[in-house]
Amino acid sequence: MAVLIAVAILAGGFVFFSGARGDNGIEVAIGLTMMTLAFLCMPGLFTVAPNEGKVLTLFGTYKGTAKTPGLWFTNPFMTKKAISLRIRNFETNKLKVNDARSNPVEIGAIVVWKVIDTAEATFEVNDYVQYVAVQSESAVRALASSYPYDHHGDDAIALSTHPTEVSKGLQEALHDRLGKAGVEVLEARISHLAYAPEIASAMLQRQQASAIVAARQTIVEGAVGMVEMALEALSSRQIVTLDDERKASMVSNLLVVLCSDRAAQPVVNTGSLYS
Repeated sequence: MAVLIAVAILAGGFVFFSGARGDNGIEVAIGLTMMTLAFLCMPGLFTVAPNEGKVLTLFGTYKGTAKTPGLWFTNPFMTKKAISLRIRNFETNKLKVNDARSNPVEIGAIVVWKVIDTAEATFEVNDYVQYVAVQSESAVRALASSYPYDHHGDDAIALSTHPTEVSKGLQEALHDRLGKAGVEVLEARISHLAYAPEIASAMLQRQQASAIVAARQTIVEGAVGMVEMALEALSSRQIVTLDDERKASMVSNLLVVLCSDRAAQPVVNTGSLYS
């Protein structure tokens, strides 16, 4: 069609000038008609770039979408709207919301998406790019309200300790929200997560206290095992025989040495064990 239009313009121009020279009105009219028709057909030519779609409508009626790259021709009265099919990234703002335990947290997410249905993206929503942005922030808010920030010792899914499960839940929520706009969510993950500034200090102290308690628990369990092993070794090798009172005293001393956060000061007993 591009070649035919170019030929029609050149031929019409030749016929027009030939008729004008020879003062032939019929040739002039034919040349003008050919050029006019050729110029009217020119808007029907359009190009489709890679990963792009052109939505075609005729007098308000959807006629289809051209997605194959190249130069195309259609009805000159068709309206052609370009829709990008490329993969896009969207990062939400840092939102301040309450988690499942009503603790204020700051959260942000990155959403990787692309248009898969150009007709729905064009006609189902007013602005599909803005629709993705608004629905993404709404989904992130709902997600943050569904899970606690930290699990605090239980096995519940938490925002900070289960990134895979949280990302999967966010992607499923976005898929349900954005599917009606012809958008496919390829990936969704948390990009920012922190306690709100007003409680960050208190929550840090809580985390430190939990870490200290967990460390002490491990130390005590190890110390008890070492004391038990020491008593069994002394008894099996018959190095010394201790009554219950001396065993209790030995256990107390060993636990103090093993569980103390400071180096113990040894005291050498030069007298009798029972003195």
